Amino acid sequence: MGKWKDKYIIGLTGSIGTGKSVVRRMLEHLGAYGIDADALGHRAMAKGAPGYQPVLDMFGRFLLDDNEQIDRVKLGRIVFNDPQALAALEAIIHPLVIQAVDLLIRRSPHKVIVIEAIKLLESDLADTCDGVWVVYTPPEIQLSRLMQTRKMSEKEARLRIDSQLPQESRFARATTIIKNVGSFEETWQQVAIAWQRTVPVKAESIFPVSKPVRLPLGEVNVQRAGPRQIDEIVRVYNNVYEGKVTYTAKDVMAAFGEKAYLLLRVENNTMGFLGWQVENLVARTTEILLDPAIPPAEYLPILIREMEHASSQLQCEISLLFVPPHLSRYDPLWISLGYAEMKPADLGVLAWQEAALESAQPGSILFFKKLRSDRVLRPI
Repeated sequence: MGKWKDKYIIGLTGSIGTGKSVVRRMLEHLGAYGIDADALGHRAMAKGAPGYQPVLDMFGRFLLDDNEQIDRVKLGRIVFNDPQALAALEAIIHPLVIQAVDLLIRRSPHKVIVIEAIKLLESDLADTCDGVWVVYTPPEIQLSRLMQTRKMSEKEARLRIDSQLPQESRFARATTIIKNVGSFEETWQQVAIAWQRTVPVKAESIFPVSKPVRLPLGEVNVQRAGPRQIDEIVRVYNNVYEGKVTYTAKDVMAAFGEKAYLLLRVENNTMGFLGWQVENLVARTTEILLDPAIPPAEYLPILIREMEHASSQLQCEISLLFVPPHLSRYDPLWISLGYAEMKPADLGVLAWQEAALESAQPGSILFFKKLRSDRVLRPI
């Protein structure tokens, strides 16, 4: 066992563009608590955070944007062209990230923790892990993903790839290798088998079926969806959109690589769902669908409160709701739940602003609620 005696720690690594985050989310579906160490590194150099001034002292104030935040694109152009500069940056940021990881693990109720870190094997974090999982993707797919999903030029993508260790160099220290080369289902099968084979403790789910509530349409509860509930999610999609848009099981299965679903069940029938993801300690609800027979004002609070409970267990600082226009008009509902309409620029904290911009849905209205007052890597 490693540093945290009551936890089983999976260190998840791989080169850029291999799909580490997708594998982390799969492990979260299986019951692990996921930590994105690279995102914590970004937080560590935000304005006012512990790494902000040391980075400016090392590299210069020309890195600042109009809001006096460190422009990570400018910083990246420096460090990815200069190994010594990269080492200097890591000497500032890595200790702060390790402190934040330690805090999150110690206060998590989960028995299994997965730490995603691109530089896992080059840091002290690797020595604290009970297992090391390496995600592999062929270089041509790796390059394509960076150009398509991150909008990098071919030159920039190759520079980022070449600045890292060769993928195969990680294999010697791997206890598990996930080959992310095919469909979502193929990768999911590898992850599920590896979980059953290597994780020695039973992960305690923090998503039990909620206590039933009786409303006019019958007994209502909320449960976390898994791959077995895909057909139920598809049915809700197609009932709501009435043939205007057709969803398939394959569409929903692929979405499990990005988000989780909470199902609203009325008399054991799925009548709605909420699709949300937790990234960088921010809960982001990007889908809310209810069967036309369901009155939103009575039933939405049950879904939202269950999402907030789950998000609080995942140590989220805030909840962001991207509400479709037909539901955003229920002002008394959102006010009663503690939400306020916001613009991303008004959120104040850089990590929160970035989360809002990354997850924004076309035509939706953003609502914000703070879930906890303390913050990881908070301003000093």
